[in-house]
Amino acid sequence: MQDMNVCADSASHIDDSAALTYSPARTYRSRTLPMHPEKLQAFVLSASNYGENDRIVSLFTLEHGRISGFARAARSSRKRFGPALEPFARINLQLLRKEGFSSLRQADIITLHPAIRGSLSAIAHALYACELIESLTPEAHPLPRLYRLLASYLERLEVVPGNQDDRRLFEINLLNILGYRPSLEHCSRCGSVYGDRGARLQSDGDLACHSCAKNGRTVTTTALHGLRACLGTGRFGLVTFTDDEHVQIAGLLDETLTLHAGRKLKSLDFLRQSGSLHRAAVPLTFRHS
Repeated sequence: MQDMNVCADSASHIDDSAALTYSPARTYRSRTLPMHPEKLQAFVLSASNYGENDRIVSLFTLEHGRISGFARAARSSRKRFGPALEPFARINLQLLRKEGFSSLRQADIITLHPAIRGSLSAIAHALYACELIESLTPEAHPLPRLYRLLASYLERLEVVPGNQDDRRLFEINLLNILGYRPSLEHCSRCGSVYGDRGARLQSDGDLACHSCAKNGRTVTTTALHGLRACLGTGRFGLVTFTDDEHVQIAGLLDETLTLHAGRKLKSLDFLRQSGSLHRAAVPLTFRHS
């Protein structure tokens, strides 16, 4: 297990007061850009070919958040990049930040997560996590807690190929860090504590009590308690849900994530086709930075 200093903070420290807020308009244009390449650490979220030799890469850096980069001659120069620009690779890179596409000068592999690449289920979950971050985060806004959460999730996928329990723990913590988490304890309309009847899912992706909401799918108190437990534990594999709870939670989190992403995620189809519904087995701890 490597460089655990950048793994996720304990989820017990993730709460409403700590949730990050940001403006998507806050990008490089509002900052003075350095004149020389910087040494950064990043995950590759996605990459696409451009022309005959180049690649466009979406990166999630520890230092600056999400960055779009242009890797000139990446397809022809194995010495400079090699396999370092593959999705969910963790790399050290030299990058000259610019408005629009930054210039990638060099990339060195920290890990390609080889165990993930040997499992279709793990690949599907890793690509899904990367697409979530690419779709929901603003450009050029540092999100170190989310970076460490992704690091821990990918390390978990190296041990356990992928399951719904770990996926939901990742999703609810991601939403919490970004300030998008649904209200799991109090009605979003009147502020009252949910009773034994649980809550109802609303069209805006939030939850309301049965007094305020006469329609909407019910999310039971046990399912809500499980999601709160996902925020209160620093370990993948400790929180499990029943099949019925998974159906309820899927309705809540899938709708919330799609709402904030503004579109259906392409990786969802691959995730469903992989049939990865195994239960978690081996806990993995979020390490403190």
